[in-house]
Amino acid sequence: MLGLDFSQVDWNEIGTATLDTLRMLGASALFSFIIGLPIGVLLYMAARSTSGLVRFGYSILSFIVNILRSVPFIILIVAMIPITKSIVGVSYGVLGTIPPLVVGAAPFFARLVETALNEVDKGVIEAAHAMGSSTSQIVWKVLLPEARPGLLAGMTITIVTLVSYTAMSGQVGGGGLGDLAIKYGYYRYETEIMILSVVLMIVLVQLLQMAGDRLVRHFTRK
Repeated sequence: MLGLDFSQVDWNEIGTATLDTLRMLGASALFSFIIGLPIGVLLYMAARSTSGLVRFGYSILSFIVNILRSVPFIILIVAMIPITKSIVGVSYGVLGTIPPLVVGAAPFFARLVETALNEVDKGVIEAAHAMGSSTSQIVWKVLLPEARPGLLAGMTITIVTLVSYTAMSGQVGGGGLGDLAIKYGYYRYETEIMILSVVLMIVLVQLLQMAGDRLVRHFTRK
């Protein structure tokens, strides 16, 4: 078909690259959520503080988040090479890609968390205040449960974005399907493997998006 011959494809290599992509996604998504969630909550709370000092802190944190979100991921990988080496010992492959993935995705997720919290009905928060709830009780028992559909949607968007980040990391030997597509499709002109890699990434994104949408619908109040 179209001069393509898939009989010579090394399926073991395709399988290894797929598993590498899933490992990068799993680890980077986990750490991005662990880091991004408290930053997003902090941004939301600080934006509503009446303290000038806290508002100043919000401006600094918001500025840092915006900077990290603005840096193109391919440049972030290169700029972080010394930091990545000091954290995981290498700057390439699956392990060397995870730190820049987390640094690129955590600020992005933090902003989505802040946006989701902004959608929570202020009347519910005022009612919690009126009942004498502490700040931590409002966060854990009101804000986060009420914003759950938005948070799940944000997680889905972040994971899908991470899939494209892992593909970009292939440009600098990051491993996974993106690396396979670039190595065989660009350097060796073996179009078959590039096509298979792209199809697998599209299928992965579709499955992640469908799962995320389903969770959002499940937790959205009718």
